[in-house]
Amino acid sequence: MSNAKQFLAVDLGAESGRVMRGSLAGGRLQIAEAHRFANGPLQQGESLRWDFAKILAGVKRGIALGVEQSGKEIAGISVDSWGVDFGLLDARGELVENPYHYRDAQTEGMLEEAFRRVPKREVYARTGIEIRRINSLFQLLAMRLRKDPALARARRLMFMADLVAHALCDEIFAEYTLASTSQMADMHTGEWSAELLARLDLPAELLPQIVKPGTVVGRLTAAVAAECDCGRVPVIASGSHDTGCAVAAVPAEGEGWAYLSSGTWSLAGVELKQAVITDASFADNITNEGGVEGTIRFLTSLAGLWLVQECRRQWQREGSDFSYAKLTEMARAARPFAARIEPNDDCFTAAGDMPARINRYLEQTGQPPLSDKGEIVRSILESLAFTYRRTLDKVEAMTGRPSRVLHIVGGGAQNVLLNQFAADATGREVIAGPIEATSIGNMLMQAKAVGAIGSLAELRTVVRDSFPTQRYVPGQVEAWESERQSRAVSGK
Repeated sequence: MSNAKQFLAVDLGAESGRVMRGSLAGGRLQIAEAHRFANGPLQQGESLRWDFAKILAGVKRGIALGVEQSGKEIAGISVDSWGVDFGLLDARGELVENPYHYRDAQTEGMLEEAFRRVPKREVYARTGIEIRRINSLFQLLAMRLRKDPALARARRLMFMADLVAHALCDEIFAEYTLASTSQMADMHTGEWSAELLARLDLPAELLPQIVKPGTVVGRLTAAVAAECDCGRVPVIASGSHDTGCAVAAVPAEGEGWAYLSSGTWSLAGVELKQAVITDASFADNITNEGGVEGTIRFLTSLAGLWLVQECRRQWQREGSDFSYAKLTEMARAARPFAARIEPNDDCFTAAGDMPARINRYLEQTGQPPLSDKGEIVRSILESLAFTYRRTLDKVEAMTGRPSRVLHIVGGGAQNVLLNQFAADATGREVIAGPIEATSIGNMLMQAKAVGAIGSLAELRTVVRDSFPTQRYVPGQVEAWESERQSRAVSGK
């Protein structure tokens, strides 16, 4: 495989980070995990932060292992992460302090403060991004209003994935897919919204130049290359937002499809050429995030398998250690439509005794509580599937684009029962896979950047040719439609 192109994808998550290695040859991509490391919030005084030194150490260790495992011939390295969080660099390009975690309490009250200066509807109209307290705009406003001394020292602001890339190559930039989630970029121009920043008295001079996904931004510094025992490998801003990479790797053909990035949380939507910013999308808080190759990710955030994960953890604490496969088997055998749950209800957001929370919700909504564990899990999965249906119907109405196929990617694509329920509830064919969509999209956008792939369509052909998928067709249509209509009437 001497003609193979080899890439490393650094994929940072809120609980763990990893470095994946991939080899592209003959139109097929092979991937493997090189290294995984723990990540999570750091309590620093009264604030919640990210331990950047720990993250960077894990990344460098992963690069060194990936280089060794790949035979030291690496065509590119790229970093992706979650959105909104950022770090500040001083005049020497060094990190001023550990970045704030999006769950830090500093943004309490910032929505109200921002909307006193700029109406909420106008903020959405300019940025196209769903209004959430955790967004970068409100984090920066909180620091500005309390005169945070870090801002006085700062000369540049960089979002998490790009901040890690800066530590590797010493370049300063803001990759478009990640910058778009900040609520500081103008969705109409793809540049920073100077007027919005000025009206909120935010330091626009901190924001670096926005670069397109698939840009070679630099090379590993000599010091990092020596530490990782490799050459000065190109560092590529392939798509710094993890969902941007995942959607790039959806193995879709033509038009008429929607996607669901399924995991602990879910992101459901469609890929568009232009943003949809209307009264209806504003009312439903649907977001327009930047995608690769001039696309827009018109999507909404939904609860995912979090409820099942929290149920499993509670049952483990009680002495019943069920595997996810066993829970799925129990759910498959359980009574259908035993309960109606709204998975996105705020009562299910925090960690804790999820079965008890579900039963409190059922009692509050006039439904009998559940004791059978299989029924609890099945009710969660059924309710998630109906949430997907509502979301896709809304998106279809707002865009005027029908979707015949739902592509499910990410770890949740392994849940065969949920996949079948999604097909049943939505009335759409479901194609599940690939599981590692984020890392795949990261690597293949690198391949496009170095000329090994010519277009997004070709990229998706490589995905289809390289990774297996599973198809699910709608079944028991009458029963599911009857239940859907009943839930619509009851509001559950």
